[in-house]
Amino acid sequence: MAKQPQSFFLEEWLRSIIIPKSNKNGLVHSSSSSAQAIIQAWADLRGSLQHQSFHAHHLQALKTLVHSQAALHVADPQAKLLLSILSSQSFSLPKESYPLFLRLLYIWVRKSRQTSLVVDSAVNILLNLFSRQPHSDENSLFFSEGILLLGALSFQTSASEKSKTICLELLCKLLEEKYRFIFLSDELASIALAGAGYALSSSLNICFRRILDILLSILGQEGGPYGISQGLMLLHLIEWVASNSLNLRSLDKIDIVRELLENVEPTHSSFAVVMAAAGVLRAINRSGSSGFMHLKNSAEERIEIVARNLVSRTKGADYNGNQHGFNLLLHFIALALSRSGSVSYRPSLLVSLALSLLTEVFPLQRIYNKVLKFPEENWVAVLDEIKDHLSSFIFKEAGAITGVFCNQYASANEDSRSTVENLVWDYCREVYSWHRQARVMLVGRADNLIMEIEKIAESAFLMVVVFALGVTKHRLDSSINRETQLQISVRILVSFSCMEYFRRMRLPEYMDTIRAVIVSVQENESACVTYIESMPPYDDLISNHGSSNLPKLKYMWSADEVQTACIIFYMRVIPTCVDRLPASVFKKVVAPTMFLYMGHPNGKVARYTHSVFVAFISSGKDPTDDERVLLKEQLVFYYLQRSLEGYPGITPFEGMASGVAALVRHLPAGSPAIFCCIHSLVEKATSLCSAISSHDSDLWKNWEGELESSKKVLDLLLRLLTLVDIQVLPTLMKSLAELIIQLPMNGQNMLLNQLYQQIADSDDVIRKPALVSWVQSLSYLCSHGTDKKRPELVDRTTSSISLNTIHARL
Repeated sequence: MAKQPQSFFLEEWLRSIIIPKSNKNGLVHSSSSSAQAIIQAWADLRGSLQHQSFHAHHLQALKTLVHSQAALHVADPQAKLLLSILSSQSFSLPKESYPLFLRLLYIWVRKSRQTSLVVDSAVNILLNLFSRQPHSDENSLFFSEGILLLGALSFQTSASEKSKTICLELLCKLLEEKYRFIFLSDELASIALAGAGYALSSSLNICFRRILDILLSILGQEGGPYGISQGLMLLHLIEWVASNSLNLRSLDKIDIVRELLENVEPTHSSFAVVMAAAGVLRAINRSGSSGFMHLKNSAEERIEIVARNLVSRTKGADYNGNQHGFNLLLHFIALALSRSGSVSYRPSLLVSLALSLLTEVFPLQRIYNKVLKFPEENWVAVLDEIKDHLSSFIFKEAGAITGVFCNQYASANEDSRSTVENLVWDYCREVYSWHRQARVMLVGRADNLIMEIEKIAESAFLMVVVFALGVTKHRLDSSINRETQLQISVRILVSFSCMEYFRRMRLPEYMDTIRAVIVSVQENESACVTYIESMPPYDDLISNHGSSNLPKLKYMWSADEVQTACIIFYMRVIPTCVDRLPASVFKKVVAPTMFLYMGHPNGKVARYTHSVFVAFISSGKDPTDDERVLLKEQLVFYYLQRSLEGYPGITPFEGMASGVAALVRHLPAGSPAIFCCIHSLVEKATSLCSAISSHDSDLWKNWEGELESSKKVLDLLLRLLTLVDIQVLPTLMKSLAELIIQLPMNGQNMLLNQLYQQIADSDDVIRKPALVSWVQSLSYLCSHGTDKKRPELVDRTTSSISLNTIHARL
């Protein structure tokens, strides 16, 4: 945010507003010349007047003095010297010398105490000088410097009323006639606007309205100031002028400003009017005075009128159109409101801010359209455009604009709130669809381009989070009907899922919003179903139908990071509301996606799907809910197949172990699915162990390296000894015994020691006696099965008979 100028030069303050801090070194036009060089420069100029000639070293002397502007002091004698050279008829001056003379005179006016006689003389010479200059853009700097000097003279207390009047009249004439030349660049514009600012702050009011009319008319005209930077300079110039008027209680000027805001002329540009009104608002808000509410209301109403007209143009049409003036006015309104300070709520301001954020601050749709529709050779131009946007004023003010937007929303009525909510939620869904397609096309072909696009999208995500938190505070309270609260909660969750890919940091606002909406959703079955059914369909997940218009590119669902992030979000939310979710909806919508992403190569992603399975198996305590019980039984078989076929490698063991533990705990006692689980795990462990050479004794002794995955499955089976119900325990012990006997001796000893410890630590008085007897028999078989003197005990048939005996004892 700009601060009131502390320097003597208004134009430097205006330039500091539009130039980033990192580039402000470029603002300093004066270099440190030595005192000797400055003395010599003045001596050269005196020699020029004395010898009635002007040569190259005299021009260099002028440049030396101007470049020392910060340290230079120009007193009346030096000013008289400069005026004498300018008025001399004995020799001609090069055209590039005139702006330098004017700049030195400006330094004299701003830094010294002048006598009225010298000022009057300067004004007369300037009148003659401007009458002799040709109308050409080559003289742009001359006219800009002239306006600056005239404005500074009219601002000085030492100037006579007559001289001030002449300066003001000439300044207005130059502004009206030369604006096409003096607004060719930000540099020239800052100089001319500073001159106008001095003139507006003059003690004379005779040209106050006229100068304001000129400034409000030329912004946006052909050849006049048009860009954002010059609009911002106008805003802060009006702020400076208004602050001076408020501080001095210049009631005549304040009344003129109010009248102008209330009665805008047809010739006034909407761009300029918005920025001028914002400058007035900023000055009033920063003054801390409550005595100018009539002026503040006029300024707010004027911005509202412009915004209302703009919003009306979006009805029945696509507001993302390519009308440059329309988009630019959205820019101006957003920046004006972000810099105005406190602004009262007005419906059109709220909607225009929403449009500005979604189409101008974060213009992702325009960017995606160019990427997806333009040929590849145009992508470089798109990349340059994005980089320019990332360094633009409006993008850097995204946080401030979002803050104003949320403040307006907090005071809005329900209809206005619903309107902007729908705009934001729809935007999130569109960004999800657009970015999926863009990544499919760009990854590996234009990685820099996608990286720059995502910088904008990441900021858009932050805006959505901040706005959504505001929505929860104002729309999820007791004053809003329950159905509306649920609809809003579901839409926020869907929007967050769409933008999840762009979440790059931990945000308290993000977690606070999710907690607030989940509390509403998880308590209502209809809301749960609505949210779950918003999940992308299975067919879209595996085929990306949205890319049908793109060139035929190979699509791999597991490589789609945007989609994966979206599904992860759903998988994180589902466990919180699965109790309210009907079994039929889980089967139709959740199960296919859950099993698909169970095979995702990213272990973190796969773990979320196992958590969903655990949540569903653990849900529904009602034993009469036959549909849910049946679905649990059905899902277990495919869950085991899907998990074990990806283990090791894809399936994370922790996720699978949690799923197995959940199903043996929560399925009915003696369920066929539990027997299937035991059989599948034993079969997998046998397969993994059989693939390892039995001759590597150290490997089997420590269960490291290749045996680590086998050991984890065996550990899980041993853990099940304390989890499965009594009806299943004999089958588990028999299967484990068959598996352990087939292992090499070192492997057997390791597992037996583990079993001994596990049973010794158990306090289960029901199953412990059976386990003690079983492990003793198993130890006996293992010790004799490896005895070379008793080879018949190793025979499979003998082992089977012995195990049948153990089973009978149990």
